[in-house]
Amino acid sequence: MAVIAVFNQKGGVGKTTSTLNIVAGLAMAQRQPIAIDMDPQGSLSLASGLKDARSQERNIAAFFNQQKPLASLLHDTPAGWQIIPASIELSKIDVLYGKDPNAAKLLKQGLSEELALTGAPILIDCCPMLGVLTLNALIAADRVLIPVSADYLSQQGVHRLDAALNVLEKKLQRTFERRIVVTRFDSRRKLSFDIYDKLKERYGSLVCSTRIGENVALAASPMHGLDVFAFAPHTPGAADYKALTIELVKSGFFDN
Repeated sequence: MAVIAVFNQKGGVGKTTSTLNIVAGLAMAQRQPIAIDMDPQGSLSLASGLKDARSQERNIAAFFNQQKPLASLLHDTPAGWQIIPASIELSKIDVLYGKDPNAAKLLKQGLSEELALTGAPILIDCCPMLGVLTLNALIAADRVLIPVSADYLSQQGVHRLDAALNVLEKKLQRTFERRIVVTRFDSRRKLSFDIYDKLKERYGSLVCSTRIGENVALAASPMHGLDVFAFAPHTPGAADYKALTIELVKSGFFDN
């Protein structure tokens, strides 16, 4: 079981889009992935076709609030993979558990007890704040995938996030294997190439070779509760996420 936290403290960088389409790509490769939506906004849940999941009791909030087993919270998506959806109740977790020093380890314990035997890669779509929810995801994770859009502010955000992960590594006395994927890449703009080159210069092989281009299908597919492969399989967006998934699989990023 490989656990991947998909995280960036900056919004609008393609975090949920990347989680959605990488999980779909892994499902197409028969890897039987599981997604966990840890963002109170529930964007991944909606994009996966679970329109009513936020109002149901079978969501990740029930794990924290009612100690329900994670396996009992799994939903099948129309695309054939499984997800534990989010709930607006997640917004209360920081208040409820903020003073509990052991609260950040709950998800890791739950995964090891209930989903470890599946051997499936698990991708966690994190909320953009470094609070109790995201700490749960990071502590549970083996690796971190950092989507960054091809713009200056997002590039600066990666540097801050990298520094935050370094501090967390020292505190936890462990390392986070990480990858950076450049999203919203516009090949018509010199800035996109400049951002990619600067990230590559600073982080080297941690930056994925595959870049996710700007594509209408990637923006439109969540409106229909579909990943890009189901919505528009012959578009550049689908080709980019297929290439990214293959690159990460070949590098062993999803291996136990």
